[in-house]
Amino acid sequence: MMTQFTGIRVNLATCLRSLLFLLVGAVAMPSLAQTAEQEVHDLQRHWAEIQYRTPEKQRADKLAALSEKASAVTARYPDNAAVWTWSGIIRASHAGAKGGIGALPIVKAAKADLEKAISLDGSVLDGAAYTSLGSLYYQVPGWPIGFGDDKKAQTLLLKGLEFGADDMDANYFYADYLFQQKDYAQAMAYANRAEHGPADLERPVASEGRLGQIKQLQAKIQQKLH
Repeated sequence: MMTQFTGIRVNLATCLRSLLFLLVGAVAMPSLAQTAEQEVHDLQRHWAEIQYRTPEKQRADKLAALSEKASAVTARYPDNAAVWTWSGIIRASHAGAKGGIGALPIVKAAKADLEKAISLDGSVLDGAAYTSLGSLYYQVPGWPIGFGDDKKAQTLLLKGLEFGADDMDANYFYADYLFQQKDYAQAMAYANRAEHGPADLERPVASEGRLGQIKQLQAKIQQKLH
């Protein structure tokens, strides 16, 4: 009898351990998702502080350091589209702050990150990967220096607007693209949509900074319309 009960106790202990493993796994899975979300939030917050509240001469170095952090996050969450999107945005901003021919390898890395995000799920963050990639295509020089292409830019920007019709950034970048194309009436229409797009309450610095850029763009468009 003792042997039988011992066997029962062993089996029960094994079952309990298995159940505990499953429960821990069930808890760990959402925890990982929350951690990825928090890491994205941290990247967003640091980017906004650098982009809008850091002196221009200091931005390139700070964005370079933030790019390294973003690379570490993509290594931890290689299947997370939001992580790749923000890695691309940070690299693109770094390239813009650095400027010159030396920025081309950085902007190409940004392009690769954004394409990776789109391959995973281009709809995340209101289509931010499409919008950001589109902005690269109209701001980067064309062949043979870079990969710039206005038609490709428009296709990507419009795709971003499909996922974020009211998004402040999606409308701002399309307005800026139209301004570069000298379509001033349409540019103003999208700039006004951007101005009235909902602010991100979790990212007040970014929303405030983008609104300032929108107003600057509206002023430039207004000058062309008169």
